[in-house]
Amino acid sequence: MKWAEISIQTTHEATEAVANIFHDLGASGVIIEDPVLINAYRSSGAWDYCEIPEPADVEIVTVKAYLPVDDQLDDKLGLFEQKVNELELHNLNKGCGLINWVEVQDEDWSSAWKDYFHPVKVSEHIVIKPSWEEYFPAVDDIIIELDPGMAFGTGTHHTTVLCIRLLDELVQTGDTVFDVGTGSGILAVAAAKLGAASVHAIDLDPVAVKVAQENVAMNDVEQTVTAVQGDLLTGVDGQADIIVANIIADIIIQILQDLPPRLKDDGVFIASGIITERLSDVTAAMLDHQFVIEKVVEEGGWAAIVARKGEV
Repeated sequence: MKWAEISIQTTHEATEAVANIFHDLGASGVIIEDPVLINAYRSSGAWDYCEIPEPADVEIVTVKAYLPVDDQLDDKLGLFEQKVNELELHNLNKGCGLINWVEVQDEDWSSAWKDYFHPVKVSEHIVIKPSWEEYFPAVDDIIIELDPGMAFGTGTHHTTVLCIRLLDELVQTGDTVFDVGTGSGILAVAAAKLGAASVHAIDLDPVAVKVAQENVAMNDVEQTVTAVQGDLLTGVDGQADIIVANIIADIIIQILQDLPPRLKDDGVFIASGIITERLSDVTAAMLDHQFVIEKVVEEGGWAAIVARKGEV
């Protein structure tokens, strides 16, 4: 079978939205070539080798996806371009938006995309590795197996990494954790492997829920993690020690009013998916809802916040 490898040059802030557009068009996976992330891993020694050329312009992110070459391809390419142009209506800068596509054979795609994915240590303890790669863990390593498949990423996007690092710092044995907008389920899996006794993962997208359930099973944490379909915090009851949400600034601001009764006394909210330009908006809204901001971390143009439930 012949496939079209479609690529677009975009910005850091529009990357996730572009990936979701590809997903909506039927792409079963995306490759995100983020130069900031690539250079960071290259210099950290996390990769034994890297075949990707060192990028000169770190502001251009290339997102690639694969669609079948059939009689619907032209229509899908036109719709893709239209949806990308509409990102400006949502205050997302698409960048130059240069779109290209080339035809590849099925066997080329099925092997070539694996060259982009290798084990990566993303926090003090957490290592993300694809199932086909061999990895010899150190004594304190915690392994999460995650195979790229749907458009929910590979766990190495800045926003996800920031959340994992904060979970690594904050999760205590026996904690209850809510993961809002779980996507691939990687944060829920991480929380479980870090010692949480109960993790509830929620996503509005049924495809995300299915992918999350598969990743939960792959990592043998079904006894701890439940992945359900729901709108933000709907679908789960009780209170959590930690609520984590790797979504976007506007949704984080929207959910703040619902969080206090869902957090235990002294409970913590980890918020990520925030472009740095919106950081002040989110922190101001948190203070308005009586949260105590304990920590803000930034990487690659993105920010994550640790906020503790304050006294009402």
